[in-house]
Amino acid sequence: MENLTGNDLIQFVIDQKVPVETVELILIFPIIATVIVIARQVMGIKAFGIYTPSLVALAFISTGLKYGIFLFLMILITGTATRLIVRRFRLLYLPRVAIMLTVVSITILLMLIIGGYFKMTGFASVSIFPILILITIMEKFISVQVEKGFKTAFYLSFLTLVLSIISYYIANFQALRDLMTSHPWLIFIVILFNILLGKWTGLRVSEYYRFREVIKRNN
Repeated sequence: MENLTGNDLIQFVIDQKVPVETVELILIFPIIATVIVIARQVMGIKAFGIYTPSLVALAFISTGLKYGIFLFLMILITGTATRLIVRRFRLLYLPRVAIMLTVVSITILLMLIIGGYFKMTGFASVSIFPILILITIMEKFISVQVEKGFKTAFYLSFLTLVLSIISYYIANFQALRDLMTSHPWLIFIVILFNILLGKWTGLRVSEYYRFREVIKRNN
């Protein structure tokens, strides 16, 4: 116990029958969240918060990127189409969302049946949890549609998808996985880095572009 290292601790967890991928993703998840924070705080790239693109990235790992993006887009399209139909009935918000979730669920079920029929094994074998994660994105999308309009909702959904894809590749970067499992204490550096980001007071990259004329005049 005196010479116990971080690597030994990770190996101990794995020896307890915890899947290696689960341990790797737990250690990678803070890095994914930090990348999204950098995109928001430094680059000025807006999305559906930190939690949503991080979860979508994890869902993509389970579904595979190709099927994950397809599901993501189909859920948003189905949810939007259902909202346009349901809003004519002038229902309260929560019942409307429940109806939209039901229609999306039926749509996903039909897609799984079609995938199984055409022997699309990668699609047909997708587990329920990543599907549920992706379905919950619809409520966020619809909520923004109601509050800020379709254009803003589409824009934020697009940026969420982009950040999710970037996060997916980060999470699948094997060298990074190996580094984190070999040196799990690096997660504390992530905390320190976020403390520095939390004190960020400069302009975001997008703001330099947005206010470029003002900056030129002042210079």
